[in-house]
This record gives sequence, structure tokens and C-alpha cells, in this order.
Amino acid sequence: MDWDKLRIFHAVAEAGSFTRAGEALRLSQSAVSRQMSALEQSLKAPLFQRHARGLVLTEQGRLLYGTVHEVVAQLARTQALLSETAEHPSGPLTLTTTVGLGSIWLTPRIKQFIELHPEISVSLIVDDRELNLSIGEADIAIRMAPPKNPDLIQRHLMTVHIHVYGSPEYLAEHGTPKTPQDLDHHRLIAYTEEALAPIADANWLMAAGAAPGDKRQPVFTVNSIYGIFRAVQSGLGIASLPDYLVGPKSGVVQVLPELEGPNIDAYFVYPEALRNSKRVAVFRDFLIRQVSKTPF
Repeated sequence: MDWDKLRIFHAVAEAGSFTRAGEALRLSQSAVSRQMSALEQSLKAPLFQRHARGLVLTEQGRLLYGTVHEVVAQLARTQALLSETAEHPSGPLTLTTTVGLGSIWLTPRIKQFIELHPEISVSLIVDDRELNLSIGEADIAIRMAPPKNPDLIQRHLMTVHIHVYGSPEYLAEHGTPKTPQDLDHHRLIAYTEEALAPIADANWLMAAGAAPGDKRQPVFTVNSIYGIFRAVQSGLGIASLPDYLVGPKSGVVQVLPELEGPNIDAYFVYPEALRNSKRVAVFRDFLIRQVSKTPF
């Protein structure tokens, strides 16, 4: 397989059309089309299906794309490693974590990191599903559980505690629960059962203090910890929240302080290929300093 054709194939698969891929590669649409036809002939397999909305990968195309995308990601990492130095780490750095941690805790701290390391270009992907670091969907991750993939390097970053919160407006209208049993008479906000929760036992509050065998029904469910936080802020009800979401200006207050949910251990994770990356090292050290300043 000719690498030039594979490189063009990757661009077409990413763009979804010959025209857009040609613009990105500075090639004509006809040149891109000829290269793809030649690649399909050499492989004796169709790679694209043509639809009104653009090109869609066939089963064979998806298989080829997975391999080529991994190669492209590894080449990009290698290029970045070759270009950076210990004195001036530089290049792109893509990180991923959950929507709640990324939106509330991490994003406000990125400004300080970029001021310290202006030659590093940071991209953040917030997603409650785990991106595949081994194929380059991101360079590093902060995960709420240790990685199962043995090829990933992990470092324990912090332990997150979970407590119960409500807004002052809600508590003024409905009263403040004094015992876990009092939650039977309050509006509770929960994580959508069918959704992929970013933490284990996300709905532990539904049974806390309830009679054996009973489980409370939430007034509202949402498939995002950040969404639950915003619902509590609005005065809709009471919910369990990770402490990192809550600050002096968050507009929510802790109730039932003796009641604590399951702790979450967060890990800083990156692939073996980036073990010697200065960009990863300086970001890891930056996060460790930030965690030490945060009263989790």
C-alpha cells in the first residue's frame, strides 16, 4: 500500500468528501478521486459508499481507517517528541476528562498553564466516555478509575469526595433535611439510569437512609454530573455532587454533612509512547501542584 494514497485516504475519511479533502491537501478533486480509485483497485475492495450527504466508509474502509488513523497519530506524536526540548517543551497536547471535572475544575486552570508554557497548544475534550489513548484520540486523560489497558501509564492524582447539596432558595422553600430519612420528603435529582455514569454508584443517594428495600424516585434525571449541578443551582432539588464542582461562588450549600457518598480516585493517564514527552511531564507536574492547592 502506497503511503501517499493512504494519507489521502485518511484525509477523505476525515472530511467525508473528495472536495473538502482536496482543499485540505491542496489537491484537485479529480486528483483525489483518481488516487482513491487506484487504492481501491490495488486493495480489490471498495472503501467508500457514495451518498447524497457525502462519502461513508464501507466495512473494509473502516478497517483500513482504524489502522491508518493510528499510524497518523503515532507519527504526530513522534514529530512532537522530536521537536520539543527539555528547556522549552512545545507542540500540541490533547487532554480528555469527564464533562464535570473538565468544565468546572480544569478549564479555569488552563490559562495559568498556557501562561507558563506558551509554546504548548492545549486542546481539551470533555466526554464522560473514555477516549482511546492508544490510537491517539487524546494524549493524556484524567480518569475516575484506574485504566484497564496495561499499555497505559497511570499516576494517582487525587481522591474526590462526594456530599449532598442544595441551593439556599430550595432549602428556604422546602426546609433543610436533618437526617438521611428526611430525604423521603424532598425533591431529589439523579443520574439517568440508562446512561454511562462517569463515577460508580452515581445514584447512591436514592437509597441513603431509606427503608430496607425502598428506593426513592427522583424528580428529575439527567445524564451529566454537570447537568445535575446546574439543576441543583436552579433550586430544583437536592443531589449528591463531587466536591470539586462546589466552590464559594457556586450557589449551592452542603446539607447532611455527615452523609458522604463513595470516594472517587482520579488518575493521570497517558500511553507508553509518551513516557518521555516533556509536554506530558510539565502538564502532570502542573496538575499535581493545582491539586495540592485545592481543598478536595
